Amino acid sequence: MAAAGFLGIDIGTSACKAALVDEAGAVIATATAEYPLEIPQPGWSQQRPEDWWEGACAAVTELRAAAPDAEVKGIGLSGQMHGLVALDRADQVIRPAILWNDMRNPAECEEVRQAAGGIDGLVELSNNDMVIGYTGGKLLWLRRHEPDNFERMALFLNPKDYILLRLTGARSTEVSDASGTGLFDVRKRRWSAELIDKLGLDMAVFPKALESDQVAGELGAEAAARMNLPAGLPVVAGGGDGVCQSTGSGVIRPGVFQTILGTAGIVACALDEPVRNDGGRLQVFCNNGAALWHCMGGTISAGAALAWLRRLLASAHGLRPEEMSYAAMMERAAAAPPGAAELFFLPYLQGERCPYENPNARGSFIGLNLKHDAGHMIRAVIEGVTYSLGHIAALMRERGVSGDVAIASGGGAASVLWRQIQADVLGCEVTTVSGADAGAAYGAALLAGVGCGHWQDLAAACAGVKEDSRLAPVAAHAALYKEGLARHAELYRLLEPAYPAQAS
Repeated sequence: MAAAGFLGIDIGTSACKAALVDEAGAVIATATAEYPLEIPQPGWSQQRPEDWWEGACAAVTELRAAAPDAEVKGIGLSGQMHGLVALDRADQVIRPAILWNDMRNPAECEEVRQAAGGIDGLVELSNNDMVIGYTGGKLLWLRRHEPDNFERMALFLNPKDYILLRLTGARSTEVSDASGTGLFDVRKRRWSAELIDKLGLDMAVFPKALESDQVAGELGAEAAARMNLPAGLPVVAGGGDGVCQSTGSGVIRPGVFQTILGTAGIVACALDEPVRNDGGRLQVFCNNGAALWHCMGGTISAGAALAWLRRLLASAHGLRPEEMSYAAMMERAAAAPPGAAELFFLPYLQGERCPYENPNARGSFIGLNLKHDAGHMIRAVIEGVTYSLGHIAALMRERGVSGDVAIASGGGAASVLWRQIQADVLGCEVTTVSGADAGAAYGAALLAGVGCGHWQDLAAACAGVKEDSRLAPVAAHAALYKEGLARHAELYRLLEPAYPAQAS
C-alpha cells in the first residue's frame, strides 16, 4: 500500500525546503530548491516573491518525483518571518520583499516606540519591542521613502503567506507571523488596533490572522498542476520558521530550550502563558497552539558568520566556497583548544538583534597573535556564535524562562563539536531529535496533519519525534566557557561606543 501523509513547505532565506511526512510522523522524502538574495546596498536585504513561488514549485515537483506513489492529504506552510510583501488590489507584487535581516529602518522603529509612548507603552500594546527587521517598521519605511508604492498597497503579507495566496487565493496570515510584525497583541492573539491607529495605518491592509492549525484554503487547479498534486487539498495556515522549527523538534511544553543554528541563531522555549516582555529584549510570539506561546531571541549572524569565514578561507586557497566542506572546517576547529587560545569573535557582521538591539554593531576578532591559525579562527567563530546564544539564554533565565535541556537543530546541529560547545556554554544537556534535518518544513507538515484532523493536537503530532543523541557538558570546558561568556559580553560593552563610526 502506498504511503499517505502531509506536505510541509518552508520558504527559507536561501532556499525552499519541502518535506513529506507519513501518518506516523516519519519523514518520507525532502527536496530543496535555492533562489537568490538581493543586497542593493549595505544593510539592505530583498528577494523577489516570484522566486519563492518558483522555488516552491521546483522543490515540491522534485519531492513528488522521489515519492510518486505517496498520497498527500494536506499541506502546511512555514517561512522566514518579518518579511514585507506589498500587494496591489490585483494581488500583484509592488516591489521586492524586504526581509527579516534588512537593517534600513531604525528611524521608523523609533517612530513606533514614540507613538506608543515609549518602550513600556509598546510592550503594553504588543508585548514586544519594534525590532529592526520586524514588518511594522518596514511599513513605516515604505510610507516615508516610497509613498507611491505605499499608496498602491492594498494588502501586505509575510513570505509564507504569499505562497498561501498562490496556492489557494486566500489572503490571510496566522498568529505567529502576525506576532512578528510587532503590531499584534500577542496576549489577546489579535491585531493591536490601538497601536495600528496610533501609527496612522489602515487596518484594511492587514490580513486576517488565523490560528496556525486552521485550514486557510484549498489547493487551486493551477497551483496543483504546477506541483503535480491533486486540486482541492486542504492548505493549513502554518507558522513562522522559528516557531515551526520548534514544533518539529517537539518543543511544545515549558522547560525545554531549543537552539536553531541556521543563517541566524535562535534560542527558543514554549510558554503556557505570555510572560511579560519587559524592555522588549526578547520576542514573545503566539505559538502553534491556541493556548501556547513562544519565547525566543535571535542573533543575526550564526551560520552566516561561518559561511563568511568559509568564503575567505576558500578564496585564500584558490577554491570556490562549496569546495571547502564544513566537515573539514569542523575538523580544523576541533584541533584547536577550547577557548581558541584566547581568540574571541564577536559575530555582529550584520548588526545584532538580541541580546543587543544594535544595527550598528560590527563583527571582530579580538586577541589575534602570530600563533593563531585557521583552526583557531574557525573555532573562535563557532564559540562566538554560541556565546551569543548563551547571552540570550541568560536573558531568558532572568525573565523566569528556563530550560533544563536544549534540543539542537538547524545546519549547525549536524556538528558534534558545535553541539558539545553548546552544552558547555549553556550549561545543560544538548540533544538532537528525529525530523530535525527537515527543519521548519517538518513542523509545517505536522501542523497540516493537525489541521486536517489526523492528529488531535500538537502533542499527538509530536509523539513521533524521538531523541537521536544526547551530550552533557564537560565540567572543565563549562568552567572555561562560563568565564569566556562574561568576557565576551565585556568586549561588546567596550567596543559599543565605536560602532556608530564603524557603521557609517
